[in-house]
Amino acid sequence: MRVARTAVAVAFALSAATAQAEAPFSFAATPGKLPKDVIPLQYAAHIMPDVAGNTFRGTQTVEIEVLKTTSTIMLNADNLEIDAASLSGKGIGKLVLTPVLDKTQQTLRFDLPAPLAPGKYDLAMSFRGQINREGRGLFYVNYKAGSADKKLIATTMAPSDARRMLPTWDEPAFRARFKLTVDVPGHFKAYSTTPIEKQEKLAGGMQRISFGNTPKMPSYLVVLVAGELERLAGKQDGVDIGIVTTEGKLGSAVFPLAATRDLLHYFNNYFGIPYPLPKLDQIAIPGGFNGAMENWGAVVYNEPTLLYDPKKSPEKVKKFTFNINAHEVAHQWFGNLVTMAWWDNLWLNEGFASWMASKATQHFHPEWRPYLDSIAEREYVMNLDARKTTHPIQTPIDTEAQAAAAFDAITYEKGEAFLRMLEAYLGEEPFRKGIRAYMAKHQYSNTTSADLWAALEKASGKPVAKLASDWTTQPGFPLIKVEQVCEDGKRKVTLSQEQYRLDEPPVEKRLWNVPLQVGTVNGKAWYTLLSGPSTTLTQASCEGALVVDPYSVGYFRLHYDPVSFRALAEQAPRLPDSTRLRLLADTWSLASNGRMGLDGYLNLVRRYGDEPRLAVWEAILSHLRTLDSLARGEPERALIRRFFIDLARPKFDQLGWDEKPGETIEDGQLRGMLATSLARAGDPVAIAEGRARFARLLQDPAAVPPSMIDFVTATAGRYADAATYDILAARAANAPTSEERNRYGRALAVAQDPALAARTLQSLLSPQTPPDLVPYIVGGVANEHQEQTWNFAMANREALLNNMESLGRNAVFASIVASSSNPAHAEMMEAYMRKHFGPDGVVEAERVGNGVRVRAAQKARLLPQVRAALQYLHHN
Repeated sequence: MRVARTAVAVAFALSAATAQAEAPFSFAATPGKLPKDVIPLQYAAHIMPDVAGNTFRGTQTVEIEVLKTTSTIMLNADNLEIDAASLSGKGIGKLVLTPVLDKTQQTLRFDLPAPLAPGKYDLAMSFRGQINREGRGLFYVNYKAGSADKKLIATTMAPSDARRMLPTWDEPAFRARFKLTVDVPGHFKAYSTTPIEKQEKLAGGMQRISFGNTPKMPSYLVVLVAGELERLAGKQDGVDIGIVTTEGKLGSAVFPLAATRDLLHYFNNYFGIPYPLPKLDQIAIPGGFNGAMENWGAVVYNEPTLLYDPKKSPEKVKKFTFNINAHEVAHQWFGNLVTMAWWDNLWLNEGFASWMASKATQHFHPEWRPYLDSIAEREYVMNLDARKTTHPIQTPIDTEAQAAAAFDAITYEKGEAFLRMLEAYLGEEPFRKGIRAYMAKHQYSNTTSADLWAALEKASGKPVAKLASDWTTQPGFPLIKVEQVCEDGKRKVTLSQEQYRLDEPPVEKRLWNVPLQVGTVNGKAWYTLLSGPSTTLTQASCEGALVVDPYSVGYFRLHYDPVSFRALAEQAPRLPDSTRLRLLADTWSLASNGRMGLDGYLNLVRRYGDEPRLAVWEAILSHLRTLDSLARGEPERALIRRFFIDLARPKFDQLGWDEKPGETIEDGQLRGMLATSLARAGDPVAIAEGRARFARLLQDPAAVPPSMIDFVTATAGRYADAATYDILAARAANAPTSEERNRYGRALAVAQDPALAARTLQSLLSPQTPPDLVPYIVGGVANEHQEQTWNFAMANREALLNNMESLGRNAVFASIVASSSNPAHAEMMEAYMRKHFGPDGVVEAERVGNGVRVRAAQKARLLPQVRAALQYLHHN
């Protein structure tokens, strides 16, 4: 599953104790609520949806195996009514069973009249449930096709919502086969894991569609999508590939079809095990949930995460959709073919899919420089991971709610970053050899991290388990201090480590086994393993500038001594891309944390004025936006914005307002990004240009190229008057695609006028607002109008929560104050969350509150330095 980071929260209460390394997979020892004495082998399920009434009926027979004598059969059910149940098999005839539902535990229990001996039996049930408005279990999506109102149904089962459509053993270690049959309107098309096996007409304009049997798989991969859908088809390596869309969008399916074919072939080759199903459908639906879900053989995407319209979509959409596509196709092996045993090892699914996605994107589209983007993603998660409210990659999961909250940046981005560091240390080929052995050994089964470490250790001959345990069972990461002296023509380099924190000194004295590459700029680098507090190594010469981690694969901060830092800073524009980006990111973090002066960072940034790389500019803009946000309402803000405009304007003038023949894709993206940032900083030329281009866009959609469309709509929205707001709102309401709807919706959310912000907030209560978009609108408006958003949310708490997806409910109130730097706002929010929300909501409140206090400390530290530093820079 790939989910947008803003919609998912960390929700783990951590003790000071470090998690212990685990054992290899054992079914009997795997956590979970369900007893292990009865297992499902085969589900035969028949679903009969009432699409108009948002309900469904179902029947199913499950072939079960009793492993040891039991008097109880227990499985999962949630929001289901069980109308009848029976058990049949050798020696028992047919027993009528009485269902016992526990709504709190989400379990369904059958107490048997006599102990049931080991063997195979059939458990039959009939049941009823709801088709949900939010993306949990079986859900519906209302959408428009032209002026017509349409509706489709779809599923998303992860982590524990299969139990909302089928009574199931809904824990990942219980693998079974699923054979699904569904009754839908005759004009619908339906998709699931396997191809359609049988299709027959029914009375009343209905049809019955039966799908083939699936491989053994966990219940969270069960999938059903049905509606008025179209499919663009292709073939790759003997597999039937389809891009499925709602009507009229197949033009946007051409790129994802080509991408899917490339990716399937690439992963077949990388893993050494061919994709095991006869078909792979990639299904784009216009809403319902955020991101994508990797259901085996039928991946479901929120439309903008898969489709790409070359005539209308910016290049960043193409990049984004390819990366998400790569993530989900990688899951067909990592997650589906081999599945984590329990949700505490979710990173085995998600971290690996993210890592493989970057690897595949680098292979097919090096012009996008995806590894630089991965460094930027790493920066985001390191800022979360350097606080006391973080958690390890592997964290004990006790409840379904905790499992849902585990889909967070630590699981995805830190997991990916650690794997990249590990691969670089082990070597690409030994790493791949280990992955192939792991896949071959554990296909159609489950694993823990220990199974992976064993395969990689055998393939590489290096102590993987010991190294990996530090990074996956401990929270946080180290700061590596780098000091050098030149003695007798040789350079002695001392490397030392300590835990890096942004909020307060750690109580624990944690150490890591840190693989470090040490060398010189544009020269050779050698690995050393820093396994204790410090180590010293010697280079044969003092020539060249010392550099640690030149390819920026390490998940740590670097703090060079002044001489070493100055040697790198003086040649910053000529450093390799990865070195240049790491130097910038580490310097910002150290300055914001008080380990360096702000003037050191601003002096360094000034050297990046002719920076060619998009990802490096994104980092600069992120740092300066943080500084700008800290200065909200303060006189220093004008100085910060002047500094940014002076820095960015020469580069933008070099690019110009209009596309040039033969320019790079990166320059086209950079033009739009810098224009947007200049307008946001109040540059009058950029604002005027944005407004003028918006007026032209209204007359002729082709007047604005895709690379500038986000700049134009965002600027129009930020500085909108009522008339402009009305135009944007109408375009959002009538947008033909989710991509366009979201673009205009983002523009509405950043309106500076409080009266217009009030209109946007009011829209949150409308049933026409998709529940998956509510958290984004709240966050967008809160960034500009925090107090107004907070007051609105308090006044409309129940209506707001009832109109949004459940996964975001614990986070939405906390997110309103997330950009504040006032500790009083943190205290206000935490008190409110303690009063009105449960334990998981309180943990999220404390995480966000911690972030607000970190920002308050940064504000107190940095703003006094701004005036002196920027005035100095202005005169030098």
